[in-house]
Amino acid sequence: MIDIDAPAESAAWAALATHYEQIRHRHLRELFATDAGRGERLTAQVAGIYLDYSKHRITDETIGLLLRLAEACGLRAHIDAMFRGDKINVSERRAVLHVALRAPRGASILVDGENVVPGVHAVLDKMSDFVRRVHSGAWTGHTGKRIRNVINVGIGGSDLGPVMAYEALKFFSRRDMTFRFVSNVDGTDFVEATRDLDAAETLFVISSKTFTTLETMTNAHAARTWVLGQLGDDTVVAKHFVAVSTNASEVAKFGIDTANMFEFWDWVGGRYSTDSAIGLSTMLAIGPEHFEAMLGGFHAIDEHFRTAPFGQNLPILMGLLSVWYNDFFGAQTVGVFPYEEYLKRFPAYLQQLTMESNGKHVTLTGQPVAHDTGPIYWGEPGTNGQHSFYQLIHQGTRLIPCDFIAFGQTSNPLGSQHDMLLANVFAQGEALAFGKTPEEVKAEGTPDWLVPHRVMEGNRPSTTMLLDGALTPEALGKLVALYEHSVFTQGTVWHIDSFDQWGVELGKVLAMRIIPDLDLAATPKYDHDSSTNTLIRRYRERKDADK
Repeated sequence: MIDIDAPAESAAWAALATHYEQIRHRHLRELFATDAGRGERLTAQVAGIYLDYSKHRITDETIGLLLRLAEACGLRAHIDAMFRGDKINVSERRAVLHVALRAPRGASILVDGENVVPGVHAVLDKMSDFVRRVHSGAWTGHTGKRIRNVINVGIGGSDLGPVMAYEALKFFSRRDMTFRFVSNVDGTDFVEATRDLDAAETLFVISSKTFTTLETMTNAHAARTWVLGQLGDDTVVAKHFVAVSTNASEVAKFGIDTANMFEFWDWVGGRYSTDSAIGLSTMLAIGPEHFEAMLGGFHAIDEHFRTAPFGQNLPILMGLLSVWYNDFFGAQTVGVFPYEEYLKRFPAYLQQLTMESNGKHVTLTGQPVAHDTGPIYWGEPGTNGQHSFYQLIHQGTRLIPCDFIAFGQTSNPLGSQHDMLLANVFAQGEALAFGKTPEEVKAEGTPDWLVPHRVMEGNRPSTTMLLDGALTPEALGKLVALYEHSVFTQGTVWHIDSFDQWGVELGKVLAMRIIPDLDLAATPKYDHDSSTNTLIRRYRERKDADK
C-alpha cells in the first residue's frame, strides 16, 4: 500500500512516469499498424455495453501499469469499504451509499449497524403509490382538477439529475402531462416555467434535503405565492406541493403535509441522488415500472464494479484512463459526446458529478495534493458539436480525450438517419486517431501552400461506448453508474474525498452577507474589498435610478 498522502511518489506512479516518456511520442497509426488485434483486444463489455478503448495512446503495458497503480492505491479495499457502508466521506464522517438506493429487496447494507435497504424500498413504495394516485386522478388539486403539470424545484443534484433523466427518458414519459424544472434564483426561470400554466392543475415538487437551501426555498416561496394568487388561502398548499427532504419541521412550516414528504438520507450526496426520492419527478414522468427498470440498470453496473476483475472492469478502466491523461499527458479536459439527442443534458449532469466530486486540492488527511486532480468535463450531443467545437479537437493545440456514446438502435427510426448518426460517431473516432498526413492531403491534388491547413495530426485519444438496443431506463441507469464509479476510481487513486463539496459553500455564505446591502431601504456596510464595494454601490445607484 502506498503513502496515502503521496501517490505521486510511489513506485507504481514512477513506473508510469517512465513508461509515459517511452510512449508519449508514439502515434496511434503506428500502434494499430504493428498490432493487428488491437481493435478487438483493447475492449471490454458487460450488460449490453461495449467499451472500445483501443484508440487511446496506450499499450498493454500501459494498462498493466495503471492496474498496478490502482492496486497499490488500495482500490479493492476502498470499493469494499463503500459497499460495506464505511464512512468513507471522511470530512463529513458519512457513509457513501448511493449503491443502496438501487439494491434489491432482501439485500443487506449496514450503516451504524442498521440495514438501510428496507428503508430505501419503503420510500420507493411510497413514491410509487403517490405516482399512481396522480396518474389515475385519485390525487387532485385543491379545486378537484387533475394534476397535469409537474414542476420540480431544486438546484445542483436536486435539479441536474431529474432534468437530465426526464430529457433522457422523454420517449417513455406521459405526453398528457407537462414537466418543467426550476433551479435558478433568477426570477426569469420561475416566471417562464409557470407563465402558461393553470395553478389548479399544477403540482410542485420541492427538493431540498435541509429545506433551507437559499435558491430552492426562494423559488419555493415564489411558487407558493403564485399558487395562492390563483387559488386562495394557505389551505391550498397541501394539495399542490410535496417535499423531498429530511427536515419535517421546515416542511410542515411551509404548509406541506409531512405525509407527503419523501425521505432520503445523509449518506446520499446530491449529485448521486438521481435514483433516490430526488427522482420523484422522474417517476411521475415515466411511471414506477420504468423507474424500477432504471434502478435495475444502476444495480447491474454496481455489481460489475464490485466483482469484475480490474482488467475487465469498465468503470475502473475509464477512471484509470482519465488519470493517465490528466496526470501524465497534462490534459485538462474531457469531452463527452453522446450521439443520442435524448442525452442532450447528460454532459451538464456529468459536470457536477465529476467536478464537484474530484475538484479537490487536499488529500483525505488534509495535506496538499502533489498532482493534478479532477479534469474539466464538457460536451454536447453529436452531430451538433461536429459543426462547432470539433475543429479545436481535430486541429487545435490542446489534447482533449473524448468519450463517444452511441446506441445500436433508435427509439425514433426515420429512414436511414440512425445509420448516418452511427457512421458519424465511428468516423469521428477514426479521424481523431489517424488524422490525415501531408502525403494523403497532397495525393488529393491539394496545392502545396494549402497542405498545412488541411493536415490532421491525429493521435487524439477517444473511447467509444456502444450500447445494445435503444436508450431505455435500464440503459440510462447503467450509463450513470459507469461514470459514478469511474469518478470513485479516480478519487481513490488521487487519495481525495470525492464525496464532500466544501467549495460550494463559500460563495453562498458571502452572498448572504451581500443581500442586505442591495436593499435600498437599508444602509450598506461596504465591508468587502474595493471591487465588491464598488459593484454594490454601482448596482444600488442604477437600481435607484431605474425605479
